Amino acid sequence: MQENEISVIIPVFNEAENLQLLYDRLIRTLSSITEHYEILFVNDGSTDNSGSKIFTIAQANANVFYIELSRNFGHQIAVSAGLEYCNANCVVIIDSDLQDPPELISELYAKHKEGFDVVYAKRQKRKGESFLKKLTAKLYYRVLKNIVSFDIPLDAGDYRLISKKVVEAIIRMPEQNKFLRGQIAWLGFKQTYVLYNRDSRQHGKSGYTYGKMFRLAFDGITGFSDKPLLFVSRLGFIISIFSFLLIIFAIFSHYILKQTITGWTSLIISAAFIGGIQLLSIGVIGEYISRINNNVKDRPLYIVNTTNIDASVKKEK
Repeated sequence: MQENEISVIIPVFNEAENLQLLYDRLIRTLSSITEHYEILFVNDGSTDNSGSKIFTIAQANANVFYIELSRNFGHQIAVSAGLEYCNANCVVIIDSDLQDPPELISELYAKHKEGFDVVYAKRQKRKGESFLKKLTAKLYYRVLKNIVSFDIPLDAGDYRLISKKVVEAIIRMPEQNKFLRGQIAWLGFKQTYVLYNRDSRQHGKSGYTYGKMFRLAFDGITGFSDKPLLFVSRLGFIISIFSFLLIIFAIFSHYILKQTITGWTSLIISAAFIGGIQLLSIGVIGEYISRINNNVKDRPLYIVNTTNIDASVKKEK
């Protein structure tokens, strides 16, 4: 099977209204770059008619492929499935909500031809997103950048172009709790970026709830830094020292100053504070243990229901 020059991976979850327009814009852009391209839709357990839309598009164009997962496994895993099945010299990851303009692929590809293995799309403006979402995203990536041992690009999502050797390296990273932005940054290689303005969502509403974003954020932190564990241990040490000094002061006050420290309120507040710290510590440690448990199970990352990709293609890679 001839290898394509460029592959576009599109994770899809309930985006039926956006797919045709996304496809039309992609075709115009990719055709201007090369005739050897492929578009790979990964239907991540959509409950609308996204699956039938993708099937119709694939029937009309031999360069369009699809993978339908058996259920909703999550955005990062859907992209990971696409990376395992794609067949190209370079790969673009783009969401199906049309907030990221497909036309930018031409600029990403031009930078790649200059010798860069990773070209990520860096957002200057984010239209149609709440102030809270922008603020939390901004804070999170700056915190993450300061607690990991490698360089994390700021204000960049999953929209990026990566070379074939980056794809092969990611496939060799089998962890269950995927955080691809961190994995790609961790790999190193030659990286650069292209600036753009993110558009508002065309149709429907985002499937990325605050709960899912929090889960992804925690995967990023626990997957690439042990600073939370270090923070918990230091916090426990500080509280222990503070408690010891408080005991010394209480003894000194009782026997020397003849003033016994009393107070139900202070006692309850202290107990509640220490109890909260203990629960926080157990929770942080539990998150790391949970990651270990998920990887020890060694379950498949995803299950494919149907696909129009020849099974031998994956085996050859």
